[in-house]
Amino acid sequence: MTQRDVRPPYDRFLATAEEVIRDRPEVDPELTREIFLEVATMLDDGLALDGLDEHDTAAAVAALCVDLVAADPGAAVRARSRATEEDPGDLHDAESVARAYLIAAAMMQI
Repeated sequence: MTQRDVRPPYDRFLATAEEVIRDRPEVDPELTREIFLEVATMLDDGLALDGLDEHDTAAAVAALCVDLVAADPGAAVRARSRATEEDPGDLHDAESVARAYLIAAAMMQI
């Protein structure tokens, strides 16, 4: 999959890569783009977010974009999963979203 092939909401990962490149001059731009493209491809092609409606998928992608740039992405995603169960906010199916975070973390081996 090329960057042009990434469809919404997964294209948010590519935007996050560009934000990281802009905000963290010490990172390798090409490697950063490659990592976030791989994440977008893996989650789009994989089953982690399957079954979520459009709203919840977009919310999950946005949250993962935040968590993946944390100092400890795995811990951030697991904490987000727990927080989602405790306070679902405007999610339509918080239980499935919380589970999707854990599946995504496992797929990314974080």
